[in-house]
Amino acid sequence: MASTPNFWQRIGIQDWFLTNETTEKAKAKALTPDTVYSYIIERFKSSIADLSFADRVVFYHEFIISFNADDYKEFIANKQGIFGLIVHETVEKFYEILKEYRDAGKTVKPSGSKWVFRLVSHPDYARGDKGFIGKLLPDNNKKEENLRVTFIPRQTGIAQTFDVDQNILEGFTYYSEGYFEIPYQDNLEPEKQAERKSAQAASNIARLETIIPDKKYAGKKLEYLMRTDDIIVSGSDETREDESIFTIPSEWVNAPHLQIKYNKADDKFYLASFGEITTLNENVVERSDVNAPQWVELPVNSRMLLNGIIGLNLFKS
Repeated sequence: MASTPNFWQRIGIQDWFLTNETTEKAKAKALTPDTVYSYIIERFKSSIADLSFADRVVFYHEFIISFNADDYKEFIANKQGIFGLIVHETVEKFYEILKEYRDAGKTVKPSGSKWVFRLVSHPDYARGDKGFIGKLLPDNNKKEENLRVTFIPRQTGIAQTFDVDQNILEGFTYYSEGYFEIPYQDNLEPEKQAERKSAQAASNIARLETIIPDKKYAGKKLEYLMRTDDIIVSGSDETREDESIFTIPSEWVNAPHLQIKYNKADDKFYLASFGEITTLNENVVERSDVNAPQWVELPVNSRMLLNGIIGLNLFKS
């Protein structure tokens, strides 16, 4: 009966760096938290170097770190929760590295919505061996793609990189305590850009938002930041282009339909309606002439309904 080929034989690189005589007899250094942490950071930096192009910084989102089974057991023994701490510090370092790229003017955009870490073992790994598999899109599990694997045999210390098929992963052993997912948070803005946005936010008086029922805008929310004390809310027939005009691209909104103003003296908003029908918090607002607006108080967090179709909400910035 033929013996089952091991992991390295299946991918055709057994003779590259796995020699039983040396790996079985040699003594491996103990696996430490710093070893795992430094190895992930090293592979993360390598992924940026390998995947990035032009001014776009590309990086892996999923990291499978593999070890010899005995090394793994010794590492986990009496260290319950240590991998979670390593993952936390690792992600913090990732953001620090990515922020440096963004501060330098590079485009840093994630290819996935989360970070995924898996600490695994494999029976064909010798003591001291460690391997890394990086995945670009952790959320895309339907598409069968080859994976890029980096393996560092203990006896040489030289990294070898190659592509393997997804099916190869069937030989790895996964542990629930060695699996973590962390949402990706984009908090990498350069300081000047962040300061500018903060200043802009401070200058906003209010925020208006609406969801348009028209088919081409189905499910999309439209937002308008009120930066002047007096604005016009208008419909798709509006021809003027001005910062003080909030154009809602719908034929259900008159042009103009509303005028909203902010009175600094009493720190209140007021509304005048020029449209066919306007309700404010379920109360009908009397229609007035554009040249002689009749004002009613517009409380913060109010809901307006234009012509019984378009909902419009006001929030204080």
